[in-house]
Amino acid sequence: MKHISTVLFASLLSLGVNQAMAGSCDINYTRTACPGKEAISYKKCDGSQSCVKNATADSEESCRAKAVDACANDRLDITKSKVITATFNGKPVLNKGGKPDHCVDYAARDAEFNKCGG
Repeated sequence: MKHISTVLFASLLSLGVNQAMAGSCDINYTRTACPGKEAISYKKCDGSQSCVKNATADSEESCRAKAVDACANDRLDITKSKVITATFNGKPVLNKGGKPDHCVDYAARDAEFNKCGG
């Protein structure tokens, strides 16, 4: 019985440690709409050009990866571009070049941004 209690305690302690390692990753979206498409482009931020969405990340690097992923733009004729910044546990997360905008590191940036005209 003592062994079972020890194992249970260790499991609960481990769970608590894992939860403590997870942090708050706040991703700030700022969209630039294609001309005349502001209402639909900004809809994802409840009508505002900018908003912050909260995520959970295990590390600053994980938060950085989430920020880069947030740059994806599949509405090429609606959203011209995005600027994505992030904080991890309240501390600014910079891109690989030491700047705030993570979309600079987004691999499909040239293919997905500035395509309003077709």
